[in-house]
Order: sequence, then C-alpha cells, then structure tokens
Amino acid sequence: MSPIPLKNAPVYEQIYAVVCQIPSGQVATYGQIAAIVGRCTPRMVGYAMAALPFDTDVPWQRVINRQGKISPRAGGSGGALQRQLLEAEGVRFDPKKECIDFNEVGWPGPDWEWLESNGLNPAPLLGND
Repeated sequence: MSPIPLKNAPVYEQIYAVVCQIPSGQVATYGQIAAIVGRCTPRMVGYAMAALPFDTDVPWQRVINRQGKISPRAGGSGGALQRQLLEAEGVRFDPKKECIDFNEVGWPGPDWEWLESNGLNPAPLLGND
C-alpha cells in the first residue's frame, strides 16, 4: 500500500510535516504554519505542538508566537525548556523584550518544490499569527 499524500493526511500530520522542515536555528510562527497547511488556525497548530509526546522528533521548540516570544505553557516549565532548546540551536533572545528577531532567525518557509509536491500553500506570510 502506498503512503497517503500529505495533502490528504490528517491536519496534525500536515502540521508536523511542515514543522519538521524548519531548520535548526530558525523559528516560525503558529500563524505561519497554519497558513502553509491551509486547513487550520494558529490555535490548532498550538494544540498540535502540545499534543506531541515528550520524546518526539518534531522540532516543536521552533514554533513561537507572532511577537517573537515563547507562548506560556499550562502547568509546567515547557517555556523554559523551549527557550533552552532554542538557545542551544543558536537562537538569541532580546534581553529586554524577551523575544527573538524574525529578521535574524525567521524561517521563510519550505522550498517551493516541497510545497508543490505535498499540495500545500506556497505563499505563507512570515510572522503571521
């Protein structure tokens, strides 16, 4: 049996596939991921990131809010872990604003070829959340 094309896969699988395209040292917003997938909202992207198991290979830490900040996590130290993981990848936070600079580490989105081959939106907006 052949694999399901990404454009026909469940929304969470599409979200995870897009997030896996973000290179180390770069970040995307919840809204940017939602725009690429096209069938979801930034909130759904957040829910998908929160649903990942602890030992996931999906680089969830690379998805942040449109203000360049780490969104608070309910009942835990997930925000501190996310910052630690990003800093280990070389992402720097502004010490006063506690945010990152999208001009420095913002991800422009997947390659056109990857988007087209997976039937996804080729024109996401950086920083759209």
